[in-house]
This record gives sequence, structure tokens and C-alpha cells, in this order.
Amino acid sequence: MTRTLLIAAIVASAALAAHAQDVAGDWQGTLKAGPAELRLVVHLTADGHGGFRGALDSLDQNAKGIPIASVSLKAAKLNWTVTSIGASYEGRISADGALIRGTFIQGGEAFPLDFKRVALSTAAKPPAKPSDIDGAWLGTLDTGAIKLRVVVHIVNAADGLTATMDSPDQGAAGIPVSSVTRSGATFKLAIGAVGATYEGTISQGLDAIVGTFTQSGAALPLTLKRVKDGASLEPKRPQNPVKPYPYSEEDVVYDNPSAGIRLAATFTVPRGKGPFPAVLLIAGSGPNDRDESLMGHKPFLVLSDYLTRKGIAVLRADKRGIGKSGGNLAVATTADFATDAEAGVAWLKNRKEVDPRNIGLIGHSEGGEIAPMVAARNRDVAFIVMLAGSAVRGDELLPTQVMAGNEAAGMSHRDAVKSGELERESLAVIESEKDPGKLREKLAAYIPKDEIDQQWKTLTSPWFRFFLQYDPAADLRKVTCAVLALNGEKDTQVVARQNLPAIRKALESGGNKRFETMEFPGLNHLFQTAKTGAVSEYAQIEETMAPAVLEKTATWILRHP
Repeated sequence: MTRTLLIAAIVASAALAAHAQDVAGDWQGTLKAGPAELRLVVHLTADGHGGFRGALDSLDQNAKGIPIASVSLKAAKLNWTVTSIGASYEGRISADGALIRGTFIQGGEAFPLDFKRVALSTAAKPPAKPSDIDGAWLGTLDTGAIKLRVVVHIVNAADGLTATMDSPDQGAAGIPVSSVTRSGATFKLAIGAVGATYEGTISQGLDAIVGTFTQSGAALPLTLKRVKDGASLEPKRPQNPVKPYPYSEEDVVYDNPSAGIRLAATFTVPRGKGPFPAVLLIAGSGPNDRDESLMGHKPFLVLSDYLTRKGIAVLRADKRGIGKSGGNLAVATTADFATDAEAGVAWLKNRKEVDPRNIGLIGHSEGGEIAPMVAARNRDVAFIVMLAGSAVRGDELLPTQVMAGNEAAGMSHRDAVKSGELERESLAVIESEKDPGKLREKLAAYIPKDEIDQQWKTLTSPWFRFFLQYDPAADLRKVTCAVLALNGEKDTQVVARQNLPAIRKALESGGNKRFETMEFPGLNHLFQTAKTGAVSEYAQIEETMAPAVLEKTATWILRHP
């Protein structure tokens, strides 16, 4: 289970039907999450191409203009996604176009959230003349084990200073700042969403703020420096392809009849005469879009571009409940995602550009478990590629993951081993205790109460329960198609020494002789060239995916019809 220092905590949305009134405008609702109540305002405008774009304000947290990544409108239903904080919304607009009833989903939790149309003047106050500290301020938190960049965006509004915070190295953006206080050179922030505060002194030259960041009782020095060039805040991702592409690209939709949902995807096809071999990309755990966007990287965009240029057609979809895809991510398990993958394979079989006898699956992380799950029962799958896929149960994977992650973050080997053992004990409690009240009491011996509160929905979710007990080796033994399994030597999330031997053993015991496994030295879970493999490095590394992995994957696919 991943621990993070900064976690975004708010979101909102809106919706409309194709035959209802225009959804463009301003909508306000109240998100009730436990004792907290947050007034949220969604601003929707037409994009000029038959769709909508949007932004979100959280009035009680002084956060304005948080971008809504995608807005999907179908009949009376609208889905939207705020990828910066891993959240989505599903809503249905009333017949009179004045009300939207729906559900906000984030971190495995679902909250009812309704919106009413409002006049802009009642939803938000107009901006004011910029103050002398308006703009972006960048600093670095040194926790000892890792370093995390922090960006504070300050804006002067009619009712005073407002701010939002980004944690680029954790892939978090638009974290609302609850209050901003300035008295002369003294500057204070309260970031209620993550239980943190910051207090500093503004320099006479107005180019630095020297202070202390405090969270969960830990106080760390943090100096913020004014960012003069906004482009410097953008992460460098040299592998991201630039249009125009030397191949065709099409946004498509297809149905998963067993789930009663529609999935949205991008289909890329090489130039020239087909039919071509084709692959479906299957993302890892969490609210992933079709590019598997995380930490400023787009691994599936890079992989798709490379494969298509090499002569392989590629289909990559938003996960159910994310982006423009329908469904509810919060209640889905790995087995449910497998049916989504099967729907993708069925769609590819009916495309004239695709060789129906040469369709494969490429799964990353959890997707590396889904690929063999699908191939084991579907003869239409000609091959699978497991990128950091697992072959052990979740209750075996996680203790090793915790141990490897803590050691990569600077913990001694001895203490890291102990942390893995503690994780194993806590998972045993979760699996054995079915009574929620007793489970909370027993977990208190292993996990701090505030962490239990934050993770409770995840720990008791259908996905997590399934993940702990599902044995990927059982399906791997049934796979008869060609298999390529790749891992990075510095992968701390799906450790190569634990999983590659287990993959080989499962395939061999099932009688499959058409497989290859390979461990890449120096690569992490995302197949980036890394120093330690720690999750905190992902965003700091410019490389999205090592060229050797891209080349190996494409070459192997083209060699295995």
C-alpha cells in the first residue's frame, strides 16, 4: 500500500442529456464526506466541437480553476474526470435542465453529489488586482528518505489571497489551500485537505519565502522561490510523441455487454496495407485513463506510438468510470476489468485493419494479471506481454512490495524486512476478520488510526478483497498462447526476483513452451532507468519508458504471429 505525503481531496462535476437543455453554465453543489461539507462549483463551456470543457472551484477551500480533464455527454448522462486528483463523477440531468443528480468517486470511495444551476455571481467572486506575491512559488521538502517538490500558486481575489498547491513528484495538482494569511512579511497557509500548514517570511526582494511546512506532527524546512518562467514547472517528457503522427488515430467506443457499459478508447493504425497485428493495452491498478497517465508521464501514449510506428495496430481505453468510459470504478474488481479487456478483443476482431488471428494483450502491473486471465479462457488471444505482471497472490505480493519500497526509500534492510513482516500480519487480520468494528480494533495494532481512516474504504473494497486472494498462477497454468514477461531489476512494486520465477514455473507446469522472461537491469516499475526504484523517483525521471523495453516488445510481437 503506497503512502504519500500530499493527497488531493476534493472534486466536482456536471452533466446533461443530448436532448435536454444546454449543460453549459455554472453549477453548484455540496460534497458531504463524513463531517466535512465542501461547496463545489463547476463551470462548463462548449468546446466548439460538439463537446464541453470545464473547471472546478471549491469555495470553502479557496481553490479555483481546477481543470476538468474530460467531459463525456451521452443521452441524459454525463461523466467527467479530474485526472490531477484521480477522481470522476457520474451524473444525470433532470428533464428541466436545472438539476444534476450523481455520484462523485475518488480513491475507491463514492459520495452522492447533486448540482443546481446557479448564476455566476452567486457561485464565485471576481478576481482582483494581482498582489505583489501573485504567481507560482517552488520549493523542495527534504524528508531525509526522499525529496518532494512543492509548488504553491497564489492568486489575489476580491475577498483576499487564495492558493492551490501541487506535489509534482507525487502526481498531485490543484490541492486546495484552505486559508491564506499575510501580515506584512509573515505568510501562512493552511492545507486542510492534507492536514498541513506552512508558515514563512517573505524576503524583502519578494523573490523567496523562508519557512516551515508541518504535517502529522513533522516539521520540515521549506523555502519557496518565485518561479519566473512558468515553462520551468512543466515536466520534461522527451518521449511524448508530437503531432502530426505518421499513422491514423481514431477515437472509438465499444460495449461490454456483460457489464452493460460502454468504453471509450483510441485506436491507432499504421500506414500501408493491412491487415496488421494488433494489441490491446491494459493499465495497472487505480483510476487510469487510456494513456495510463501518472506522475506527469503517459506510458501508454509512448508505447502505443512506438508500436504503431513499427507496424502494430493499438487499442487503448479509459478504465471503466474514468475519462469518457462508463461504469463505476469504485465497485469493480480485477475480474471485472478482465471482461472489459475481452470487450476490446471482440471489437478488434471486427476491424478490417486487424488480422483477427494475430490479436494480443499487453498488460502493465495489474494489467499483467488481467492479460493471462483473459488469455486462459479466450482462444482469440494470440499472445500476451506481461509488463511487471505478478504471478503470486496479493497477500504475498504486498509484504515484498512494502519491504522493497521502504529499503529503496532509505530504510535499513533489517527494518525493511520487519516492515514487510508487519504488513503480512496486518493483511492476515484483514482476510480473517469479517466484522468491521473488530477489524478496526485489530488493525490499530499495526496501522496508525489516521491511516486506517484514510484507507478504510480501500481496505474493505471489493477490489482489495479480490486482489489479496486471487492467484494469478492458476490462470497462467491455463495459458497456451505465446507469452513475454518483462520486469525491471529495480521494480519495488512487483519485485522481479519474486515474480519472474513464479511466472516461469506456472507456464512450465501448464505445458506452455512458447514463453520468454527477461529482467532489465536498472529499470523500475514503469521501466524507467532509475537509481533506487523508489516510487518518489517516477516523476523526477524524464524518461517515460526505456527504449530497450519498447524495442524488445515490438520485436517480439512481430516475431510471434
